Amino acid sequence: MSAPVVLVTGTSTGIGLEIAVGAARAGWRTVATMRDVGRAQRLRDAADAAGVGDLLDVRRLDVVDQASVVACVADVMAVHGRLDAVVNNAGAGHVGTLELETVDDVRAVMEVNFFGVLHVTRAALPHLRAAGGRLLTVTSVGGVVGQPFNEAYCAAKFAVEGFMESLAPVAASAGVSVTVIEPGAVASEFVANVGLDREAAIAGAGAYGPALRAYLARSADAFAAAQSPADAAAAVVATLTDPDPAPRVQTSPAARQFVGTKLADLDGLAVTTLTTSWLR
Repeated sequence: MSAPVVLVTGTSTGIGLEIAVGAARAGWRTVATMRDVGRAQRLRDAADAAGVGDLLDVRRLDVVDQASVVACVADVMAVHGRLDAVVNNAGAGHVGTLELETVDDVRAVMEVNFFGVLHVTRAALPHLRAAGGRLLTVTSVGGVVGQPFNEAYCAAKFAVEGFMESLAPVAASAGVSVTVIEPGAVASEFVANVGLDREAAIAGAGAYGPALRAYLARSADAFAAAQSPADAAAAVVATLTDPDPAPRVQTSPAARQFVGTKLADLDGLAVTTLTTSWLR
């Protein structure tokens, strides 16, 4: 039999790059997608160093462009003849609060982090049904716990979690397993790509300036002790190869503890007490 085929989004850096290499190392023919294939060299070098360059198929896919998604999935089926798994990994961070930004800013965050996931999932599901395959979506602990100055980002990740939790039993009835995977802080380019000028943001935050300063200081400390992209990706690959994957997976003990605070917090006080402390 031919090797199973997995499509991974957002593979130019960070967790996505490590997932693509790890999946190939586990024997999957890996369709590694990214918006700009001109940034693929680091991924190709990592795959070659791991001895799995021959299992890597790099393709362009922009999750916010439905035509791009449909074309990529169609090409995968034309070339490989099967699609056994998808890992929705592409996403973008965002720091801000509603009074200081526009609704269009929030909508843009939703387009990448929520609707992008939907575009890929919708295009892939018929093929995953045919394969009895699996759908993995990298969300975040921010998809469970709302965090200060992450309103739009957490809203998008909450939406993904709710969508996938609702989809899971429906997809399972047709033979497709659905899992959300929740990293905590990960030492990757994801945070840098937010593009926040710290001092300018604080200066422009008005009444929210002191709280934003405290939040950014706390975040810097959290990311100083962050999980490596390789460790986070290992949890994703383990789920990809698990014969009976769980519907929800955290990538580290810290992530499990953080998510557990919310899942046991019936009145919401534990979470809001915790996150309020970040702003002092």
